[in-house]
Amino acid sequence: MDEAARQTRSQAEKLAIEQERASLALAAARLGEFEWQMTDDTITVSPRMAEITGVPAGRMPAAQGRALFRYVHPDDVEALAVEVADSLRQTGRFEVEFRIVRPDNGHVLWVYCAGAAPRDLQRVIGVVRDITQRRTEDEARDGLIAELDHRVKNVLASVQSLAAQSARKTTSLDAFLKTFAGRLEAMASAHTLLTATRWRGAEIGNIAAAELGGLAPGQARWSGPEIVLNPRAANALTLALHELATNAVKFGALSAETGRVEVKWTARPEGGFELTWTERDGPPVAQPTRRGFGATLLERVTGRELGGDARIDFAPAGVRATISADATALAGEGSELKPLAKPRAVEPEAAPASGASSGVLSADSVRGRRIIIVEDAMLLSLELEAGLTEAGACVIGAAADLDEAMKLVDAPFDVAVLDANLNGASVTPVAEALRARGKRFIFATGYGDAAPAPEGFDAPVVRKPYNVAQIAAAVAEAMRG
Repeated sequence: MDEAARQTRSQAEKLAIEQERASLALAAARLGEFEWQMTDDTITVSPRMAEITGVPAGRMPAAQGRALFRYVHPDDVEALAVEVADSLRQTGRFEVEFRIVRPDNGHVLWVYCAGAAPRDLQRVIGVVRDITQRRTEDEARDGLIAELDHRVKNVLASVQSLAAQSARKTTSLDAFLKTFAGRLEAMASAHTLLTATRWRGAEIGNIAAAELGGLAPGQARWSGPEIVLNPRAANALTLALHELATNAVKFGALSAETGRVEVKWTARPEGGFELTWTERDGPPVAQPTRRGFGATLLERVTGRELGGDARIDFAPAGVRATISADATALAGEGSELKPLAKPRAVEPEAAPASGASSGVLSADSVRGRRIIIVEDAMLLSLELEAGLTEAGACVIGAAADLDEAMKLVDAPFDVAVLDANLNGASVTPVAEALRARGKRFIFATGYGDAAPAPEGFDAPVVRKPYNVAQIAAAVAEAMRG
């Protein structure tokens, strides 16, 4: 064998090794290949790509390079074609991610595709990989982050409202600090219980134990069937039991060594539960001379948050409270959280003089305005109502769910403040009804800027945690609009 033949054989062996190495790399990376031959305008699909995408293997007419676009999801075709063409023209390469619809079973897949057009070879070569799992995981992670952001914003808003409401009902700094710290600890206790179950819910017995277990050993008893509450209801019941326990320690049965507290709960046949708090053997009870925030929280907040009601009786023999809840308070019940779309954000710092500036409220922006509040978190609703009333507005109604809100759309008001998410349901039907009637409204939401909110509405939006100044700025903008 002469030297030329040996060199030819060596080159052929090297080429075979390189091809085998490339084939192994493609297989290991789970890549499928394709090639568009421009000279005869054909596309060749490899068996690996056919297995990944469902596109038939072999050679087919390329239709000027658009043959494979018939398998691309209709919503992605136009943008994909522009991106590939622009990238090839500018760099001779492209990398894209898009959806395809498998022709064999109709399943929608996400694929990564990279390609190149080697100079002077009149062809485009490329590879594809199924990235459906990765995109699904990315979307799930983004959803979790958005939901975490929503929950944190709502928690901060609730703490802010709790602080403001506590301050309104106390006469000294020391009293405020003690009262607020206790309520904050109660919220933290509920969050600890919820975190232990990854926010699936909390059992009533655990809530009672957390609030009463270390407060008065031997003086408090609790009993009832195992009933698991959803996070919203768990927070509400925790605060309610905290207020009752605090009152009992200060003035009621737990202020005396002989006093006793008994907490019992039963399941209701129609769903939900009923809980009774009974105090006995303590000092005689008299009707309170002033109404504190604890009573307001119990009667106006707790019942609404639980889908039921709460009543407190200051009987001479001891305080007795009854708290009822419907089936929506139980874990696993209630509406599924629906994604919302994104309205434009209001930056209070940029609002004109009639609105807010650095959180300082200009009363003229809301003075005399008739306002309705649609907010499912009753603590926030109470604080917003109090703040707007102090600023000179007239709050003519408040709603905590869609049904209640729809009953207010025909009321005589100037602006509605709409929580974008009501117990997992979008407030869009209310916004649509208000728009049809030519009425002004603003959105409030606990989701971040990247999260969607009701789309199709030219309405200001305020992000939680907000203050009354921000709401006033948005109200002023809505009125100007």
